[in-house]
Amino acid sequence: MRDLIKHSRYLNSAIFLIAFFICIVVASDALAGGSQDAANIHWQQVTEAQVKVDDKIPLTWNIYQPDKKNKKDSNFVLILLGHRYVLVDTKAKLVYEVPLSQLHTQGKEIDTEGLPGAARPIPVSNWSFRDVGPAELIQVTLGDYGRTITVALPHQLDIRLGIY
Repeated sequence: MRDLIKHSRYLNSAIFLIAFFICIVVASDALAGGSQDAANIHWQQVTEAQVKVDDKIPLTWNIYQPDKKNKKDSNFVLILLGHRYVLVDTKAKLVYEVPLSQLHTQGKEIDTEGLPGAARPIPVSNWSFRDVGPAELIQVTLGDYGRTITVALPHQLDIRLGIY
């Protein structure tokens, strides 16, 4: 009887240790996989988009959106204003300044790593995001410059529905 009690204690300890190690492995895989997917974004230039700063078109500008394969990051817009890159999160209504070290250009496309976590938040006010027919209009006042940025993003055509 003593041997049975002694073996059951060892068995309970072994089961506990195995369950503990399984939990650690599962948690580490989830953390590594989640951060790796969220960190890398491939951006494509949106040629039909428009940007204005205080109702004037800047000398140097460009607008990028995540490629079509990356649906979970579709709420992000990357904007080049002069020598400054600004990341706009339309879902969370936040704006970030992107450090140049996070950008890797390849022609008209850009790859980024660690966004938005590595970017510096910019205080904003007067946030507006609305549908204006053929485009979505984003208006936001940047707190660090006191300038209003207006971005017009064309709607993506749904080719499954045919030409409308």
